[in-house]
Formats: sequence, structure tokens, C-alpha cells
Amino acid sequence: MADPLAGIPLASIRVFEAAARLNSFTRAAEELGMTQAAVSWQIKALEGRLGQSLFRRLPREVVPTEAGERLSRAATEAMTLLRRALSDLTEADQAILSITTLATLATQWLAPRLGEFQLAHPELAVRLDTAAHLVDLSREGFDVGIRSGTGHWPGVESVEVMPSVFTPVCSPRLRDRLELRTAEDLLKAPRIGLDKEWAVWFAAAGVAADGQAPSRLRADYQALEVASALGDQGVALASPILFARELAAGLLVQPVPLAVKLIPDYAYWLVWPEGRRRSPKIARFRDWILAAAAADPSVLAAREAVQAG
Repeated sequence: MADPLAGIPLASIRVFEAAARLNSFTRAAEELGMTQAAVSWQIKALEGRLGQSLFRRLPREVVPTEAGERLSRAATEAMTLLRRALSDLTEADQAILSITTLATLATQWLAPRLGEFQLAHPELAVRLDTAAHLVDLSREGFDVGIRSGTGHWPGVESVEVMPSVFTPVCSPRLRDRLELRTAEDLLKAPRIGLDKEWAVWFAAAGVAADGQAPSRLRADYQALEVASALGDQGVALASPILFARELAAGLLVQPVPLAVKLIPDYAYWLVWPEGRRRSPKIARFRDWILAAAAADPSVLAAREAVQAG
């Protein structure tokens, strides 16, 4: 059986519902932001499709015919359900902030601070995702992301949150046992991480690292490499921002306090889909995270290190 709605535009039903409810083409036009002529045309087109009259045109009003009354009741009920569903969807969307970010940044910096954001904005629930791949925000249903890179990705707008710098870290025991005091000392230490990243750091430190033994361990996540360093397994390159608590507590130390950018122009960026800058929940989170980063002493120190370098 053919769908009777297939040949009828939803716009016509919407116009008809307003006219029947208000008993006036003029008032329907005002409510819908249309001209009276456009409303009249939509009604005539609908009547033509149905092959019967839906209104009796009186001097000062229109009154639904018997057929119009039947359709009016159904149309009003349908429109009410649609409005309610759309309102629920909009409210649900505005009540949840979906964030995707890097696993290490999420566990080391963002998650410990999210409670402050939720206290400031109790109307918002937060969903936090740590996908390993580069997420398409719009397609995968996320409001914002925090990414490492240059800030240029298709389909999104971005603002820098904090610099991306790395420094050697290890346990105090390893530092003392191997007597790690200078950049040259690190050449003989067991190293954790990518050799090409260590090569960048050694170059910034003014040390020739050619011919040195390769790193002993590499992991997919910075947090895993630092976990090995905490276990006295070697020296890792890590963000002094993300591991500021471990450094402050003395669980980690910087045998050589030199923080450098391993990739030029890289930083951590907050991103959101193009055109959603004015979304209230995105604006609230953007303002909060920028303020949180600006108030973090480790972020300030990293910015100063970048400028000095």
C-alpha cells in the first residue's frame, strides 16, 4: 500500500495545522513568518492534492470543513508530538557535553579538573572519550576535542590551550644510581620513547647523539612510557605539564631541566565543528579550559620555556 504522506509536503501540513487551529490564514501567516498569500497558496495546493475542500472561507475567518476537522485533529496531535520530541532532543543535547581527547591528557590533566567545571556548570553532564584515532567531531557526535598538532584540521575551528613540550623524566633512584646530571649523561642511560624524538631533544641540548644505542622501550601512550620511568626502567620524554603532580611530589625528577618542542608549531588545541562557536555549552567549556590552563603554573612555565628557546 502506497504511503499517503509520500506526495504531501510536511510544510503544507504545518501551514494547514496553524490555519485550522487559529481559524485564520492571516494569523497563521504571522505565526509562521509567512505572507497571507503564501499560506493561502499552500492550503489550495493541499486541497488540490487531496481532491477536497478543507476550509469554508468566511468574511472574517476560515472554518474547517468536516474533512478539515478530521485532518486538523490529527495534524495538531502530530505537530504537538513533533515539537515535544524536538524540544526533548534539543534539551538533551544541551545538557550533555561530549569531549574527545588524548588518553594521557585526559587522565593526567583534564579529568582531575573536570569537577571544577561541573561545579561551575551543574546543568551540564560531561561525556569523556579517549579515542586513539583522529575523531570526526560532527559525524561521531562530539561537541569538542582536544588535539595535539598545529591547529589546522578540516571542518573545525580551534584555539590553543597549552604548549606541547617534552623534558626527560625518571625516578629519583635511577637518577642517583646512574648519576644523571647532564645531557651527556643521558646518552648512557636506558631511554624510553622514539629515537627520533630523543634526537630532537639532544640536538636542542647541544649534544651529538649519533651512534648511540637505541631506546629500550616504546609505547603507544605517553602515560605508559612514564609508568616505565616511574618503575626505574629508564628515562622517558614527557610533558612537564601533564606530569606536574608527579614532579612536584618527587616521584619523577628532571635530570636535565630542559623542555623543548619535539615538533615545531605543535601544541594542544581545543577544537569544535565549524559554525558552532556560539553554542552555549561549547562557549562555556572553551572559556573554562582556557582559564584553567592560564591558571596552571606548569603551563606558564612551559610557555616561558618555549619563548626562551
